[in-house]
Amino acid sequence: MEKCEEYGFATRVIHEGQGNNPHGALATPIFMTSTFCFENVEDGMQKFAKEKPGFVYARSGNPTTAALEAKCAAMEGGEAAMATSSGMGAISSVILSLLKMGDHIISGDTLYGGSDFEMHQIPSYGFEVSRIDTTDLACVEAAFRQNTKMLYVETSLNPTMKVNDIKGLAKLAHQHGVIFVVDNTFTPPPMCFPIHLGADVVVHSTTKYLNGHGDIIGGMVVTSAELMVGIRGIGLTKICGCPASPMNSWLVLRGMKTLDLRFRKHCENGMKVAQWLERHPAVSSVFYPGLPSHPQYELAKRQFSEGLFGGMVSFELKKPAQMSRFEATEKVMNSLKLFSIAVSLGDPDSLAEFPAGMTHLVVPVEEREAVGITDGLIRLSCGLEDAKDLCNDLQQALSVI
Repeated sequence: MEKCEEYGFATRVIHEGQGNNPHGALATPIFMTSTFCFENVEDGMQKFAKEKPGFVYARSGNPTTAALEAKCAAMEGGEAAMATSSGMGAISSVILSLLKMGDHIISGDTLYGGSDFEMHQIPSYGFEVSRIDTTDLACVEAAFRQNTKMLYVETSLNPTMKVNDIKGLAKLAHQHGVIFVVDNTFTPPPMCFPIHLGADVVVHSTTKYLNGHGDIIGGMVVTSAELMVGIRGIGLTKICGCPASPMNSWLVLRGMKTLDLRFRKHCENGMKVAQWLERHPAVSSVFYPGLPSHPQYELAKRQFSEGLFGGMVSFELKKPAQMSRFEATEKVMNSLKLFSIAVSLGDPDSLAEFPAGMTHLVVPVEEREAVGITDGLIRLSCGLEDAKDLCNDLQQALSVI
């Protein structure tokens, strides 16, 4: 299929990246090989020199993975995409290829646990990091330095569900000549398109909504052709060495064909669960961008497309008189039946996790509490079940405290 912006999102995400194959297979074949052969020495020389398209070694490219990359580039509206063996592989490939010792990064102070760990560690590699509240544009403006080279944020913050103003942050980043990187895992298209809002680089954990079935680990980078030269040639191929496997690329390709359909159901269930939780007497706060009570509800309405607000919901328990919040959260979590206790998201199955005791356990208590990750916070990934059943499960679990 030729690229055509006239097609709707659901059509593009099914047909883009299909390409041609020697046997006319409708489904993209799995090219399970590490090595590619050349017609002759001249053919090999031209492919190594990038003078001729083709594959030379699976660490730098594979036909199955290339089909997935083309699909993801079209999905996000970027010029080029690169698949990796994990979301952290995508993030590390970007950071380690675009920055050098002495460069300064402005990072959100609330991030996915793995990203948060990396931001704590990279000063030992010679980078400077300022971890700030990126939802406050004035705070971001004040954080720029002469050596600032990158602004790194998540569209919706994990797990507090605050919302970053991507267009506002892009404007600030470009005024200062800084590369703007957005982790769009929580809010994939058709919900949010960060590149259209001004982001230079978008990263995803394809493990989550893009694959959508909880059976692979993977990551994706989408950016300009110019920036991708270094990210792929240095970050992926030389430093991190983390290409996606052909089998995992094929599974993500298959999952993305139902992305539009699946994601709308996730959003529908997220809204119904959030509205139900907001009425429950044991719940003190619900954090979901689609609720009018959310502090950035107006921003979310402007930034997120088609009235979609995602399938991720966080909520905080009131402190019971007879036990600590930590104990109450453990008790509620252990009483869930439909919601599995797990740290991922975007699966057909609904999942629940306890950030203070799981993903953010290694974050110093003072730091996590300062950004709202308290002992009473529970994060839900609303799956594809009947919303009524999910609410009933929460009802019986909350009744134990």
